Amino acid sequence: MSLLTVGSVAFDALETPFGKTDKIIGGAATYITLSASYFTKDNNLVAVVGDDFPQSMIDTLVSHGVNVDGLEIRKGEKTFFWSGKYHDDMNTRDTVEVQLNVMEHFDPIIPDQYQDCQYLMLGNTAPAIQHMVVKRMKNRPKLIVLDTMNLWIEIANADLKALLRDVDVLVLNDEEARQLTGDYALVRAAATIKAMGPKTVIIKKGEHGALLFHEDRIFAAPALPLEEVFDPTGAGDTFAGGFIGHLAKTDDISFDNMKRAVIYGSAMASFCVEKFGAERILNLSKEEIQNRVNEFVKLSAFSVEM
Repeated sequence: MSLLTVGSVAFDALETPFGKTDKIIGGAATYITLSASYFTKDNNLVAVVGDDFPQSMIDTLVSHGVNVDGLEIRKGEKTFFWSGKYHDDMNTRDTVEVQLNVMEHFDPIIPDQYQDCQYLMLGNTAPAIQHMVVKRMKNRPKLIVLDTMNLWIEIANADLKALLRDVDVLVLNDEEARQLTGDYALVRAAATIKAMGPKTVIIKKGEHGALLFHEDRIFAAPALPLEEVFDPTGAGDTFAGGFIGHLAKTDDISFDNMKRAVIYGSAMASFCVEKFGAERILNLSKEEIQNRVNEFVKLSAFSVEM
């Protein structure tokens, strides 16, 4: 089934203990659509860039089957830019520089050919903009998945809570779940979030896996132990792309299939961190992805003798 992703396409400049990069392709929607491209072929993008954004990077998205009819290129303006530096533990980072540029006045226009998309992924951006997208869909999608972050919980809390009433799945990390609810216990935090509107909550825990909460059921997905993590930038968005990409491919939003989607999302995120930016997820094979998923299965498979 068709997937629509709305979010940022951007430039990133990164520094980790393993090295540094100048401007490379980044942005939430970039990682989401690239990840989802390995699962669904009806993969549509709404975003905005400046005229400094190279055609070669747009061609990269197109080569992965991403429909860029909804990618606005603003003449005389610059693309959103983020620069960050990671600490030695790779779990914490400092934002060095942010240039909002075209994202400061992002007005997402949904092309007519996208209006029938059954799966909507709201990549991380201001909740007011995300809510605008939901309201501009002529037909409500079958599933709306929302990603957010600590900044919006802090400075746009009212907008975020209004949006939560209109989405089906919220994806956030453990720190953000605690910040949103004021509850350190993640099980209670998930219950509080579900009471705000979403039927399903996914709490990412980085190197400790992810938790899926749906109604009264919980699924705990492991994280794959990796020898080296070069760059965690975009890993959460890559997870989201694998998750919703699998759901769109199978057109099955049951709890059991969401569990599989969490594993596929986790597998895609584990590739993402192995190189800088989106480099590692640009040329994956189906065999590589399935082998990685099998590794996740082995991590949690066991037998019981009574």
